[in-house]
Amino acid sequence: MSSPQHATGMPAVRESALERDDFRENLYEWMQRTPWLLVSVAAHVFLFFALAAIPWEYLKDPPDQPVIIVAKRDDPLPIVDPPDERDPVTPVETPADPELMDSSIDETTEIVDSQLDLSDALEDLAPFDDTALVGLGPGFRSGGAKKYTKRVDGKAGRGTEAALRQGLDWLAAHQAPDGSWDADGFEAECGSIGSNICGGAGFSEHDVGVTGLALLAFLGAGSWSGQGEYADVIRRGLAWLGNRQDPDSGLIGEPTSREYLYDHAIATLAICEDYVFSHSPRMKRVARRAVDAILACRNPYGGWRYDSPAAGENDTSVTGWMAFALAAARDAGLEVDGDALAGTLSWLDEVTDSATGRVGYDSPQSSSARIQGVNDHFPREGAEAMTAVGLLCRIFLGQRPDRDPILGEHANLLLRALPRRVTDESGPDLYYWYYGTFAMFQMGAHRSTYWKRWEEALTPALLGGQRKDGDTRGSWDPDGPWGRIGGRVYSTALATMCLEVHYRYARLLGAR
Repeated sequence: MSSPQHATGMPAVRESALERDDFRENLYEWMQRTPWLLVSVAAHVFLFFALAAIPWEYLKDPPDQPVIIVAKRDDPLPIVDPPDERDPVTPVETPADPELMDSSIDETTEIVDSQLDLSDALEDLAPFDDTALVGLGPGFRSGGAKKYTKRVDGKAGRGTEAALRQGLDWLAAHQAPDGSWDADGFEAECGSIGSNICGGAGFSEHDVGVTGLALLAFLGAGSWSGQGEYADVIRRGLAWLGNRQDPDSGLIGEPTSREYLYDHAIATLAICEDYVFSHSPRMKRVARRAVDAILACRNPYGGWRYDSPAAGENDTSVTGWMAFALAAARDAGLEVDGDALAGTLSWLDEVTDSATGRVGYDSPQSSSARIQGVNDHFPREGAEAMTAVGLLCRIFLGQRPDRDPILGEHANLLLRALPRRVTDESGPDLYYWYYGTFAMFQMGAHRSTYWKRWEEALTPALLGGQRKDGDTRGSWDPDGPWGRIGGRVYSTALATMCLEVHYRYARLLGAR
């Protein structure tokens, strides 16, 4: 008898086998889809509980919320009222950027070429979301990007906008084709502003330092290497500095002068301030090595002077620049040895005269070379240069007037040595003006008299000294202490930064 068949003529046994195969395939496909089904179920369950947890009554009638103004770096900064001394600003805490925490550089990688070309690297900068820059004062880490971007007074000083623009224009016009500022050879770039030659050359061994100062002036005006009107100027200057870093020691530039550590510290400060925004992996490597070089030449339990490795001597002037470079590195998210910053405060305590509040140069009651025969007309201005350095360092390292009375003692000494315009080599001491201006502006958040009196003296002194003629228009003559060393680039960069005090840093004291 033949086997029963269906209409298809297929044997029943064969059909049964096909049904089993179909079941297995369906089961396999179902098992493949199972994870996604589970994910879908889990997502719906999570959404249910999330919706159930929302305080719908709160949303119907929300409480009043403070208005936070977000300032884009390319846009004009908002005009806001200065913080009320009786109602200090509460810092807005924002989490650290995970990209800033994550180094894309293999720490064990070695650079074979000692002259690493950073020009291309700076053309491809990591995007920076500046919508996170809200509020005043420290936000991520110990200040972060906000410290370098906020204008807190809604003005740039009385009639100083044009002077600031002219100073920046002069610096931009005298940048060398290789991206540097040449302390003694910047005259090669004369002709773009006027027909004459500027004059006022400095010493060639300080090209690294004056390049760093010029970059700081542009950074203080709101640009950085990836954004802003002067982005290309900054980018080329940073590439030049990076290409002059020794891959072994981390030092930027050659130790061709006794004061070369000044140059390294200023260059490191500029690199770190830009890195706050750029997050460039290669510049992170340059910044880290530069910071390591600073830490390597610090005297144990103290500060810095002229030697690398350290020779056991400290002075307040070099220590001030080093401390600011480390503070900027810390703000940029780089690891900084806390002992180095604590050592700076210990050094300042050691050289501060307890009777007067005056900060010494290399020992209590000592003065620096800037008042030894070069500041006869206004000796007080030179005598308080180290006091200004000490005051600003203390503020940036966390001290404040309401709990550290020494800050008020420092500031009172500065009020007795207000900026004055002089036309011979006895002044102006733009180094002192730079530190005093930023220190007194910070004090202004708590003691408005300090900043008001300082600004009233500073503004006419600065504006009266700015050149208005020919190719020198916008610059400052290199008169006074150290002008002959740094030259016209040095004096113009420092004076320009004094004009940027309303832009450069938020008032840290009012936000802490």
